[in-house]
Amino acid sequence: MFDSLSDKLELAFKNFKGEAKLTEINVAQSIKEIRRALVGADVNYKIAKEFTDKIKDKALGSSNVLKSVKPGALMVKIVQDEMTALMGGDAVGIDLSGKPSVILIAGLQGSGKTTFTGKLAKFLKEKKNKNVLVTACDVYRPAAIDQLTVLAEQVGVTIYKEEENKNPVSIAQNALVHAIENKFDVVIVDTAGRLAVDKEMMDEIEAIKSGIDPNETLFVVDSMTGQDAVNTAKAFNDRINYDGVVLTKLDGDTRGGAALSVKYTVGKPIKFISTGEKMEQLDIFYPDRMAQRILGMGDIISFVERAQDQFDEEEAAKLEKKIKKNKFDFNDFLKQIDQIKKMGDLKSLMGMIPGIGKMTKNLDIDDNAFKKVECIIQSMTPHERANPEVLNMSRKKRLASGSGRDIHDINLFIKQFDQMKKMMHMLSKGNNMQNMMANMQKMGGPGKFN
Repeated sequence: MFDSLSDKLELAFKNFKGEAKLTEINVAQSIKEIRRALVGADVNYKIAKEFTDKIKDKALGSSNVLKSVKPGALMVKIVQDEMTALMGGDAVGIDLSGKPSVILIAGLQGSGKTTFTGKLAKFLKEKKNKNVLVTACDVYRPAAIDQLTVLAEQVGVTIYKEEENKNPVSIAQNALVHAIENKFDVVIVDTAGRLAVDKEMMDEIEAIKSGIDPNETLFVVDSMTGQDAVNTAKAFNDRINYDGVVLTKLDGDTRGGAALSVKYTVGKPIKFISTGEKMEQLDIFYPDRMAQRILGMGDIISFVERAQDQFDEEEAAKLEKKIKKNKFDFNDFLKQIDQIKKMGDLKSLMGMIPGIGKMTKNLDIDDNAFKKVECIIQSMTPHERANPEVLNMSRKKRLASGSGRDIHDINLFIKQFDQMKKMMHMLSKGNNMQNMMANMQKMGGPGKFN
């Protein structure tokens, strides 16, 4: 995410290497590089100039005040603060005060509205404990209703649809009546997109908004379109005055222009960011955390929050007992792999850990890195999974054949599993579960069993 921008900003800060303090000369050199990096990230030149002018003023104003701080570190802190402010400062939640709350989803075709609708439904159901109704109001795109039906079933929420009705306004209004009668907490209305901002599209979304009076209107935009995304966001806001922006496909955006510019240009906050197609890959947008990631500092808070989302206290207590008794088996290991996978793709997770993202940015990390380990375990009989010690040579040969690996891979896996099991047993005396997870990631992660 934003790799190109991060690399260029890192080069800009190298101007202070060996310098004793911030001066007009080294600040000017760094500002030039930062402005160039922002323009290269598809940030409008006017925004880039105003942003760097603020940095310059603060840097020169601080140069004689904070003499104990290294100039490079001071410059990074100033850029981080200004970047956080540029992206909105604080996270902004969504309005769920209605009975039911109504959330209208708008955007261009292909921006990821329907996928986001599914993700938001899952988020509200699982994290806000809401009874959610999703509504299919895209009556134009082939299979749009089918797609939302599949997503609703996948995340375990109810869908309202009228497949014969081609009037999205009446569908939305009928869905609201249905939600009130059946005591739903939230209604999410998925609408149609177009290939461009046109009068027909804008008239329709205005009519839907007027017909249901939503608590929240969210504009979904493909972040990979950069400054075009920002311009489109402004055009939509001028017509329907939405409440917030959702940036999708952020994992494929190496520039970052939309994330950096949209709040400044439109005056509306980014509320959610979406990465990937998995329903759990949706995050609240925190400007300060995003600034840290852009500057290569990682985002350990989001990493811990994702881990906590997958943490089951009852299961963890059972697992801890097994570890203390040295009874950890392949079934337990498979469950831990599944929890790690649910946290998101491996490269994204590594990017959240300070220092690790920079080390792994040029590595081709396969999101299916655990598949090899899973395949070996799934080739075992239930008895073998529960009793790792029974794996003799004949059983190992059968595993190699069943998993498509060679006997060396099987021996290596079992050896590493035994080492990890002993280490976890030892660590359990100090309740160091974080080290346990780290070791399991090393076992199943990239570079093993190639």
